[in-house]
Amino acid sequence: MEGLHHHQYYHRQHHQQQHQQQAMNVSVDVDRLPQWSIQETKEFLMIRAELDPNFMETKRNKQLWEFISTRLKEKGYNRSAEQCKCKWKNLVTRYKGCEMVEEEAKRQQQFPFYNDLQAIFSARKQTTSKKLCSDKEEDKGRYRGKEKGKKGVSISGSTSESINDGNDIKEILKCFMRQQMEMEIQWREALEERENERRLKEMEWRRTMEALENERVMMDIRWREKEEQRRIREEARSERIDALVTTLLNKLTRDDHKK
Repeated sequence: MEGLHHHQYYHRQHHQQQHQQQAMNVSVDVDRLPQWSIQETKEFLMIRAELDPNFMETKRNKQLWEFISTRLKEKGYNRSAEQCKCKWKNLVTRYKGCEMVEEEAKRQQQFPFYNDLQAIFSARKQTTSKKLCSDKEEDKGRYRGKEKGKKGVSISGSTSESINDGNDIKEILKCFMRQQMEMEIQWREALEERENERRLKEMEWRRTMEALENERVMMDIRWREKEEQRRIREEARSERIDALVTTLLNKLTRDDHKK
């Protein structure tokens, strides 16, 4: 019986050690994940650009990120759906940070994927504009169909419905443009806030460097003053020694003459 308990205890210990070793191996594999290369990021952005309309249609995009992960694995890049999602967020953040740079060359120099993301967002704007135009045409067609299906409606009533239709479309466009402007204002405010923080940090760094430089200059001045005082003391000491030696020599010379 005692031997059975000992065997069970050894088995549990061995099982726990195996689990710990597997956990350590997983941790090591995660830490050793390679960085995204330029070519890999290019391939990722091409796939993401193809699926951008799908991302705009739904907020539950977990399956889309998994599909991108599968496409990358087919091309030889082992990336999880979560890694792809985080990479996209980082790229968008860097893209927005470069939009305030006026020169195109500097944008591309600071962020080599600027043109790729600009193409994605430009295509997104065109798609949104086309969708609005299409919705507008559909609304017109739907109202026209209703007008044709109605009988006994007066001309004044049809004119009133057409005016209401046009007003509804104008309200939709105004609402869309207002939302776009609000998003633009929020983004610019966030960008200005980051820029102000950067300027404050830079000013603080400059003040610190100036203080250190002033301290270094003062230390150099104090060292020079001490060095000058030491030199003066050495010269005075040398003069006193010379005077003493001269006095002794004169005294010896007088004593020799007396003899």
